[in-house]
Amino acid sequence: MWIAWIEVDILLGDVHSLKEKRAIVRPLVGELRRRFDVSAAEVGDQDLHRRAQLGAVLVSADRAHAVEVLDAVERFLAGRPELDLLSARRREVRSED
Repeated sequence: MWIAWIEVDILLGDVHSLKEKRAIVRPLVGELRRRFDVSAAEVGDQDLHRRAQLGAVLVSADRAHAVEVLDAVERFLAGRPELDLLSARRREVRSED
């Protein structure tokens, strides 16, 4: 069994309040869950207006599938016009490790 996760740091566009940030981040997290069948959440920078850290994790029978899903998540976020992907950190761990 493989456990894989990605953490991304994003810069949001024209956002001036935490309410505006939430209006972008909540649907984005929901879309990650629906589209890629991952567990996803905002995991950091909750008190900053224009920054967000998102995390997504999945469990897979093989590493290739896990890497493929993480690649797709990263491409999806990088392609969003309302945000800039500043960094992405990822890791894959085998359950026997």
